[in-house]
Amino acid sequence: MGAAVHHATLGVPTATAEQTAAEARDALVGTSFESARQLVVLDAAGVAVGLVALESVLAAPADRRLGEVMRRELPTVTFETDEEIAAHAIVESGAGCLVVTAADGRFGGLILPEQMLPVLLAEHDRDLARLGGSLPGPRQARGAAQERIVRRLWHRLPWLLLGLVGAMVSAVLMGAFDERLDANVLIALFVPAVVYMAAAVGTQTETLLIRALAVGVSVRAIALREVVTGVIIGIAVGAVFFAFAAIGWGDTEIALAVGISLIASCTIATGVAMLLPTLFVRLSIDPAFGSGPLATVIQDLLSILAYFTVVIAIAG
Repeated sequence: MGAAVHHATLGVPTATAEQTAAEARDALVGTSFESARQLVVLDAAGVAVGLVALESVLAAPADRRLGEVMRRELPTVTFETDEEIAAHAIVESGAGCLVVTAADGRFGGLILPEQMLPVLLAEHDRDLARLGGSLPGPRQARGAAQERIVRRLWHRLPWLLLGLVGAMVSAVLMGAFDERLDANVLIALFVPAVVYMAAAVGTQTETLLIRALAVGVSVRAIALREVVTGVIIGIAVGAVFFAFAAIGWGDTEIALAVGISLIASCTIATGVAMLLPTLFVRLSIDPAFGSGPLATVIQDLLSILAYFTVVIAIAG
C-alpha cells in the first residue's frame, strides 16, 4: 500500500471562478491535458475551490462565470492519505475524481478513477487470499493459480497447521467431557451447529470490520452496533434452534442449553472477530491476517467450551 498522491496528476485544466465559460472553452482549445473531464477552479492562493465537468463548460452560456456552475463540495484527500482509502473515497463521492490538497491547502493534483482501479483490484486479491488462509505477497495473490506445488504448500500449510492444532485442542476439550457424552449422545449431536453458527457470524463481522478499516472507519465507530448485532443474531438463532431441538428430540434441557450456547457463541465470535483485526492494526500488520483460519480456530475452541459449560450448568 502507498500514498494516494502518487496517483495524482497536475495535467488537468485550471481556471478561476471569475472566468467565463467562453474563456474556459478557449483555453482548452489547442492545449493537451492528461485529462480534461474536470476543470479545477482555483482561487488566488492556488487553493481548489470548485470543480466543473467538461460537459458543463461546453453547455454553459458564453457569459456564465465558472463560479456559478462549479461544484463547491470537493472530495479531497491529502498527500498522506492511503491509496486504498482514496480508492474507496472516489467511489463513494460520485464526483469522478479526487482533489489532492497540500499541507498549506494548495491544489496538489487530481486523482482520476482509472488510476484507482488497479488499487482496488490489488486490494481485492490480497484480501481474498488472506481470507482463504494463504500468505500472499504483492504479486502472489494474482499468481496463486499458477504457483508451483512447493510454493502452494508454503503459502497454505502454516494456516492449515494452525487449524490442525486447533482441531487437536478441540479433541482434547471434547475428551474432557466424554463421560457426559457417553451418558447423553444428544449433547454431541448439536456441537457442529454451535461451532458452525459461531464461525459464520464471526466471518461476517471480520469481513465488515476489515473493509471498514480499509476505508478509514475506526473500530470505535462500529464496535457497539456490531456487538449488539451479534447478540441479536444469537438470540434469534438460539430461539429457532431451541424450538427445533425441543420438538425434534423432546429434551428441553439440552434444547435450552443449545439455545443459550448459540447466543453465547455468536456473541463471543463477534468479539473475537473484532479483537483480532484491531490487534493486528495496532501491531502494524494487515488486518486481513486476523481473518480466516486464525479467527476460526479461536472461535471454534471458545464455542465448544461455552457449549459444554452451559450444558453442565443446565443439564447437570
